[in-house]
Amino acid sequence: MIKNKQKNKNIASEVFYHSMMLPGMVFVLLFNIIPMFGIIMAFEDYKPGKGFLGSKFVGLKHYKYLFQIPDGFNIFRNTLVIAVGKILLGTLMAIIFSILLNEIRHAWLKKSVQTIVYLPHFLSWVILATAIKNLFRLDGFVNAILGTGINFLGSNSFFQPLLIGSDVWKEFGYNSVVYLAALTAIDPGLHEAAKIDGANWWERVFHVTLPGMRSVIILMFAMNLGGILNAGFDQVYNLYTTPVYETGDIIDTYVYRAGITAMQYSFATAIGLMKSVIAFVLMMIANGLAKRYTDSKIF
Repeated sequence: MIKNKQKNKNIASEVFYHSMMLPGMVFVLLFNIIPMFGIIMAFEDYKPGKGFLGSKFVGLKHYKYLFQIPDGFNIFRNTLVIAVGKILLGTLMAIIFSILLNEIRHAWLKKSVQTIVYLPHFLSWVILATAIKNLFRLDGFVNAILGTGINFLGSNSFFQPLLIGSDVWKEFGYNSVVYLAALTAIDPGLHEAAKIDGANWWERVFHVTLPGMRSVIILMFAMNLGGILNAGFDQVYNLYTTPVYETGDIIDTYVYRAGITAMQYSFATAIGLMKSVIAFVLMMIANGLAKRYTDSKIF
């Protein structure tokens, strides 16, 4: 009798918690699951007037076309270069900043620095893009300080470094939160023992701090690997112009122009689907790497 009452109580408790999840699940169903049926457009010559069932089935036609167009290689190259640059440099800057910030002993100074550095993360690229354009335009502050007349936003040589650098500046402070948490898990006794053995600050960083952060660094890098084809649509769209399409055009911006502007719905869907499949494969690889080299996994 007591067991039955406990079982009923557990069921009632589970129903309550599941009912709390229901609005979120409905949201996912409406905006994530049901729209997945639209991927059929990737294999059709889709015509809005004919709908999904009335449009002509063309198989892999759009994928073949993607690899035949002159812009195809540039799009994937730009996406990889920009995304990898953001991941590598962003991770490096976040690690360095977290180590240096951890050395600050005055709580008020530490909190002040954290607040200032975290702030750009919460600003939209619509706002930041305007600021960056004003700073790097021909008669902007940067050219005035350097005494040059470089067209940073219109030069294929400078646009990719500008994208990578501005994104790292925006995100490295917020990304350092995870590494700061990892630093608190390192036993202070290890640093004390290293000091007694005569190790200086640099030696303690390389032989105590970084090995202590190793599992977190690998896990974060593995998680970023799944999004390697996401080079930042918001940033690129708000900063790029026609002269820098050669080095600034990425998969997401190309899909936007092809699908929305040029109304090539099937072609844009095909590119988006291929990107999603590649991202899924990379995420599975990342999960395997995290499981193999750390004590945790992504999912």
